Amino acid sequence: MRTLSRRVWLLLAFAVVLVVVLLYLNSRRPSARVAVVQASHQTFRSSISSNGKVEPIMPYSLRAKFDGFVERVVAAEGKNVKKGDLLLTLDGRDIRAQLDQARAQLALQGDDLRAARSGGRADQAAKLSADLRSAEAERNLLQRQQETLTKLAAQNAATAEELEKNRAALERAEATLDQARKTKQEFEHQAGLDRERLDLLVEHSKALVNNLQDKADSTRAVAHGSGTLYSLPVHTGDFVHTGDLLAAIADLHEVRVRAYIDEPELGQLRAGQTVVVTWDALPGRTWTGKTEILPRQVVALGTRNVGELLCTIANQGMELIPNTTVDVRIEINERADALVVPRGAVQIDGTRRYVYRFDGSRLHRTEIRVGLSNATQFEVLSGINEGDTLALPGGTTLRDNMAVRVAIPESESE
Repeated sequence: MRTLSRRVWLLLAFAVVLVVVLLYLNSRRPSARVAVVQASHQTFRSSISSNGKVEPIMPYSLRAKFDGFVERVVAAEGKNVKKGDLLLTLDGRDIRAQLDQARAQLALQGDDLRAARSGGRADQAAKLSADLRSAEAERNLLQRQQETLTKLAAQNAATAEELEKNRAALERAEATLDQARKTKQEFEHQAGLDRERLDLLVEHSKALVNNLQDKADSTRAVAHGSGTLYSLPVHTGDFVHTGDLLAAIADLHEVRVRAYIDEPELGQLRAGQTVVVTWDALPGRTWTGKTEILPRQVVALGTRNVGELLCTIANQGMELIPNTTVDVRIEINERADALVVPRGAVQIDGTRRYVYRFDGSRLHRTEIRVGLSNATQFEVLSGINEGDTLALPGGTTLRDNMAVRVAIPESESE
């Protein structure tokens, strides 16, 4: 039992010694190495960087006005054209046949309308008028005979049979006259209805003829103005549907860039700010212009919420072409002699920003107030001074009062 107790005390003593050694070794570990920068005064330029798409400013397009085949393509995409230049032709044989048929139908309807406006067909109107006059004459004659026979019968100079026979004939004549009047009234009423119906039919046929004429004219697609033929998506023999794009033309000496600006940066935009555009397809080239139409709403663009800013860009060489994706930088502000630090040196904690100032051996967390910013730098308004050395986190988690050493760049260490 006494031997076991001695062993326990030996193990405990060994553990204490081991802890002391580990603590000593840990205290002798080298300090973490960090890269550092110095705060300096310089001319500071604040800008917003994003992407955008090139658009023509005042394009006009030609679209198919009927289903059919492309008969011949004359122009070439990317070439300059003048007003009136023939671009392509469409097969319009079916349209021209429909136009001839519509014109013939319009001519017949026009004849019927003129007849209806004159009171109906002339021969029918003349016959009904003649029938009415004949019925009136017959009735008037029988009326006079009835009056005469009535007087003669009173004088026993005519028989009752003659009087009754004439009276029956007079009733038939009056019925015939009433029927003639009704027939003429119905004819005139129908003529009025025909005028209204034919008016509508003629207007419809005129619209149809105009529409078919417009389609027939469109079989020759010509340029409506001068510019660059920047889109010609059809080829000889292609079948196109109504509304399909045939050609698009614009003056590309000046283009518009639709820039997509993230929502937090929209408040910095103003009309007339300088815009610099670059395009990966032509590295080293830049185009400049001005902001023109500010965003009026925020829309979703993938995972981003953006406003669409319209910028006018000078494109004298016409190297920027519509629908290309470009990089956009909007110059917001420029301030001389500003105290500037790299973005990488600035840490964010809620609404506060701070840096780790290096005193030669340890770091000191220091809150700062920032002003302008761009993609790589912050302007510092207060909290540090020019020449202060600041730590860059890199792969090291920085802490207040942390002991560190300055990392020496490899080029210097060699």
